[in-house]
Amino acid sequence: MPLSYNDVYRESIEHPEQFWADAAEKLHWYRKWDKVLDDSNPPFYRWFAGGTTNTCYNALDRHVDEGRGNDIAVIYDSPVTGTKKSFTYREFRDEVALFAGALQSRGVRKGDRVIIYMPMIPEALVAMLACARIGAIHSVVFGGFASHELAVRIDDCKPKVVVSASCGIEREKVIDYKRLLDFAIELAHFKPEMCIVRQRDQLRANLNEERDLSWKQALLGAEPAPCVPVESSDPLYILYTSGTTGKPKGVVRDNGGHMVALQWSMEHVYGVKPGEVYWAASDVGWVVGHSYIAYGPLLNGNTTIIFEGKPVGTPDPGVFWRIISEYNVSVLFTAPTAFRAIKKEDPKGSFIEKYDLSGFRTLFLAGERADPDTVKWAEEKLNVPVIDHWWQTETGWAIAANCLGIEPGAIKYGSASKAVPGYNVKVVDDEMNELGAGEMGDVVIRHPLPPGSMLTLWKADNQFVESYMSQYPGYYLTSDAGYIDEDGYIFIMSRTDDIINIAGHRLSTGAIEAELCEHPDVAESAVIGVADELKGEVPVGFLVLKSGVDTSHNLIIKHVIEYVRENIGPVASFKQAVIVKQLPKTRSGKILRGTMKKIANSQEYTMPATIDDPAVLEEIQKALQSIGYAK
Repeated sequence: MPLSYNDVYRESIEHPEQFWADAAEKLHWYRKWDKVLDDSNPPFYRWFAGGTTNTCYNALDRHVDEGRGNDIAVIYDSPVTGTKKSFTYREFRDEVALFAGALQSRGVRKGDRVIIYMPMIPEALVAMLACARIGAIHSVVFGGFASHELAVRIDDCKPKVVVSASCGIEREKVIDYKRLLDFAIELAHFKPEMCIVRQRDQLRANLNEERDLSWKQALLGAEPAPCVPVESSDPLYILYTSGTTGKPKGVVRDNGGHMVALQWSMEHVYGVKPGEVYWAASDVGWVVGHSYIAYGPLLNGNTTIIFEGKPVGTPDPGVFWRIISEYNVSVLFTAPTAFRAIKKEDPKGSFIEKYDLSGFRTLFLAGERADPDTVKWAEEKLNVPVIDHWWQTETGWAIAANCLGIEPGAIKYGSASKAVPGYNVKVVDDEMNELGAGEMGDVVIRHPLPPGSMLTLWKADNQFVESYMSQYPGYYLTSDAGYIDEDGYIFIMSRTDDIINIAGHRLSTGAIEAELCEHPDVAESAVIGVADELKGEVPVGFLVLKSGVDTSHNLIIKHVIEYVRENIGPVASFKQAVIVKQLPKTRSGKILRGTMKKIANSQEYTMPATIDDPAVLEEIQKALQSIGYAK
C-alpha cells in the first residue's frame, strides 16, 4: 500500500524522534546515538546525540562494501573544455582516500578547517569528501569570488589549508583563481599554512615555493586515509550565505543529522532510487551543490553529475537536453533562472526536439520563486511534472515540496506545494498570531527544526539566535513572506523585505511579477518598491524580453500594466515598467532586488560580492533615470 502524505507528515510532527530514528537506520553508524533529539538547550538542538559516524564512509565506502563499487558515482561533463569523464564508486573512493591522506600528511586533523575555492571539476568533490573522511571541516567558497570576500572568510574560519585551482572558465573567459587567492591571502589577517592548487591547462599558476603545492605534488608519497569516526553533532562544513558583507554568516551543518536528512530526501522528496542518475545543475559553492551534487546523491547510491558550463552559451540552449539524453538523467534540479535563460534564447523549445528525453521524468526548481509562466513553459515543452520547491541555505534541504517518493499531489502554480515531513510551517502576523488560509504574513517554522538544518553560525551563537530565533520565540524566522491556502499549499511570495506597503496595503513583489510574466513576450521580470511621498511606496517593474522581440515600442509595457490592474487591482498602483537586457543577479541566480531598490531611491549601496555582472547595474540605473528615479 503506497504511503499517504498526511500520515507520513503527521508522524514526523507528532513522533519526530521515532520518525528520524527509523530513517537513520538506513545508514552506517560506528556507535548508535544515546538520544535521537537532544533538546536540553533550545534553540541549539542536536540530532542523534552521542552517535558516531562518518559522512564520507556513508557516501562512498558503504556502497563499495555492499558490492556496488563498479556502479558509476560521478560523471564530469565540461563543455567549456570539451572534457568528459566518469568514476565508479570504487574509483572515486580511492581518489578521495588518497587526497585525504595528502591532507593528513600536511597536518590536517579532525576539526581543522579547509577552504575549497574551485571551479566545477571533480577535484572539488574529492576535496570536500576528503575533508569529511578525516573529520576536517570544509568551507567551500564559490570559485572566482572577489578577493576581499574570500579574505573575510579566511579570517572568519581560519583554514589550515586552502584547496584551489589555477583557473576557472566562464564560457570563453578564463578566470585567474590563483591571482584572486594570492590577493585574498595578502588582505587577510590570518594566513593559511598551505595552498594546494590544481593546475589546469587553460592557465598555469605560478606557485609560491614556501606555501603552495600543486595537486600532483600533494599526492606524492601520500597514503590512502581511512575514515575517521566523528560525533553526529561535529561540524561537517561551514557555508557562508551569499551577499554577506561585514561580519559573515557561516552556516554550520552537522554530520549525523545532515546525512540522514539528505538520504531521506533523495528517496522521499525527489523519488529517486539507488543506481539512477540525478543531476543538480548548480555549483558546489552554493548549498544546492553541497546537498545535491556532493552529498545527497552519493548517500543514496545515485550517479551525480559535475557540469562545468552554463544553461545557454556552452554552446547553445540545448546543452541541458544533451546531458539528460547522453547520461539518461531521471531527475533534474536547477534554478528557475536557468530555465528563464533557456526560454529566452529558445522560446519555441526547438533544441529540446533534437534529443531523446524518454528516460527523463521530473524537473525540480528552487532558488528563486518559479513564476507560473516558466513552469507552464517547461511542462509544455518537456512533458514531465515540474515541481517548484522551497528551501534555504540555512535549512540545507526542502522545507516545502511535492514529495514524489511519498504521495505526489496536485500542482498549484505559484506554490511550492506542502510542508515536507519534519517541517512544522506556520504563517503569523507581527503579534505572533497564526493567520488563516490565504492571509499573508511571515512564514516561520516551529522548533525543533528537523535533521539537516543548521546547528548555529560559526563562532557566532548570539548572532544565530538574534538573526533567526529571537523575533518569534519558539520559531525559526525564514525571512520569507507568503500564505498557506485551505489545502495546505504554501505560497512563498517574496522575502519579507520585498513586501511593498502601498498606502497601507501589503503586496508582494512576487504576485506582481507573476502577472508581468504572463505576457507572451516577457522572458523574466522583477519588481521593486520605490519610495513615494503620497503612498509610501509604489511598484516599478523591470522586463527582460524573449529573443527576437522588438523592444522599440511601449505596447508591452502598456499591456503588462493592464494585466496587473485587471488581476491584482488598482490598489497595486502599478503604472511604471522599463525594458532591460538583463537583471542583476548573484552567481547563484538570485535577483538583487535590494540593490535595485537602493539605486531607485538614490541611496548609497555596496557592490554585492556575489554579483554575476556588475555592469548590469549601470543599465538598471539608466533605465530608472529614464522614468524619473535614481537621480
